[in-house]
Amino acid sequence: MFILKSSNIVSQIARLQSPKFRQTGSNCTLSFWYYNYGQSVGAAELRLLEDGLTQPTVLWRTYYSEGNQWLKAVIQLGRLPHPFQFSLDKISLGVYDGISAIDDISFENCALPPAALSCEGPNRFWCRDTKACIDSLLVCDLVDDCGDGSDEDSCDPDLQCDFENGLCNWEQDVQDDFDWIRIQGPTPTVNTGPLKDHTTGTARGHYLYLESSGPRQFQDKAVLLSPLFSPCGYGTCAFRFHYHMFGKEVYKLSVFQRTVSNAKGWLVWYKFGNQENRWIRQTLFISSSKPFQILVKGIVGDGFTGDIGLDDVSFLGCTLYNGKSDLPTISTTTSGTSVPATLPMNNCTEKEFVCRASGHCIQMIQKCDFRPDCSDKSDESACVMEVCDFEDKDLCGWHQPALEQMPGNYSILITKTFKWQLGRGANLYPEEEQHCPLTDHTTCTEEGWYLFADSSNGEFGDTADIATPVISLTGPRCKIIFWNHMNGSTIGSLEVLYKSSTKTSKLWSQTGSQGPQWNRAEVFLGIRSNFQIIFRAKRGVSYMGDVTVDDITFEDCSPLLISDKPCTSEEFMCANKYCIPENNLCDFVNDCEDNSDESPSI
Repeated sequence: MFILKSSNIVSQIARLQSPKFRQTGSNCTLSFWYYNYGQSVGAAELRLLEDGLTQPTVLWRTYYSEGNQWLKAVIQLGRLPHPFQFSLDKISLGVYDGISAIDDISFENCALPPAALSCEGPNRFWCRDTKACIDSLLVCDLVDDCGDGSDEDSCDPDLQCDFENGLCNWEQDVQDDFDWIRIQGPTPTVNTGPLKDHTTGTARGHYLYLESSGPRQFQDKAVLLSPLFSPCGYGTCAFRFHYHMFGKEVYKLSVFQRTVSNAKGWLVWYKFGNQENRWIRQTLFISSSKPFQILVKGIVGDGFTGDIGLDDVSFLGCTLYNGKSDLPTISTTTSGTSVPATLPMNNCTEKEFVCRASGHCIQMIQKCDFRPDCSDKSDESACVMEVCDFEDKDLCGWHQPALEQMPGNYSILITKTFKWQLGRGANLYPEEEQHCPLTDHTTCTEEGWYLFADSSNGEFGDTADIATPVISLTGPRCKIIFWNHMNGSTIGSLEVLYKSSTKTSKLWSQTGSQGPQWNRAEVFLGIRSNFQIIFRAKRGVSYMGDVTVDDITFEDCSPLLISDKPCTSEEFMCANKYCIPENNLCDFVNDCEDNSDESPSI
């Protein structure tokens, strides 16, 4: 279909209306191809008209000529329970000159789930009237996935909030820079933020958003605090929420968990950058041996097209805390980390680690093993972090042994030494961008931080080491994933080394220029104990080539946990009573930690 203009009357409207639809399922999307080209072709918009609502909801807009090409629009409709139709409107302002056209309209995943004859299994829910069989994680999440509302019946209102009538029992943090705003319809700035809420899918519904226009500045933070929850076992409490991160300068949304009221807490999840114009569902599994609280933190990017939306937050399998009115506070040390001033009373031996908050004793091998064994996670506090993106200028526990051994009065010498340091593209001199990345890997912006070995210092052949603290123990699938950038005519090399008390060995290396982009590397570690990982950069002939690293992740590194439960029929019981999937037998990987899954007798 295309529009042909026949007269010069000002503000003519061309309107194409869809048939009427009765309802859609929760994963429904509409897509079409459009063409909008010409000198003064003007705007067009797709509107949703729902029965009983006078105000239409704008779902999509094109404002101006987008070139001589067909472009695809994908629109998230979600669950619409009432009859509705669409209208595609084109408004001419008298000087219309160009072509507007639309083709290939398609709906995907728009039906409700089909009826099932049976619905068995601990993680399934059988809908009352429609008889659909859905995942139990979809129960009480403020979305009618069944189509009859039965998955949203008899839910605890204290465990969910759709922001239709305020913040429910969530609160704005007073320690942050500004507040989340409750709004209906689109955010004030075009090309950023949601056009509608997630609950109703229309401009009638409310959601929270973070306004990134002035007076907001880069990295201003807005934090939302959940109510307090009672302790819960591993994986029994699920936190579900929907987020919207659309805009060229969207920065960061993260979720923290804390057991101390004056602490920042520890990072549970985060997302960076533009995720397109859609609401995305996220489920996080929370475990805690103490009363805890969830913090949702949005951070402003370096421009006004960075609005972030939040809607339909809910908890499943969690119980509200009825004890004291607040979490305990902890005195902070000069460095700002939350630890008690002295160790608590304990009966631990010298070969055991004392948990800071409780005085509980754990084995030394459980310290720095990527699994928190203390309720306050203090056994993992002075260790390397599982994920490090170097944002907030944080080294995440990595340190440079050679610099620490230099006496204090050698500070001038340190500045001339070939060493690792934090940098970002925003600080580069002209021409440096030929051999140092202009954007980091995490945020893909000039403001994002990375770690680099600065070859404008030192001489040919010098090495720079950056190391983790000692890691006590890792599991059979442990690996390091990191991104590196090595571009420049005289670049040296990058090595990943394994160092124990008796030997140092090379696990991975790369030499010479690898092109002007970030490259992913993966290094398998497997089961190892009492060791350090070292990144070693070697300087080339001249300053033309810095070795750069970002987003270092230790994946699947916590050691195996031996449970009291018997193995299932699809599992193999190792000699040490650990259960592993049968698929892992005889695959050259020591999944059991005692090699019994690789025994020639199997």
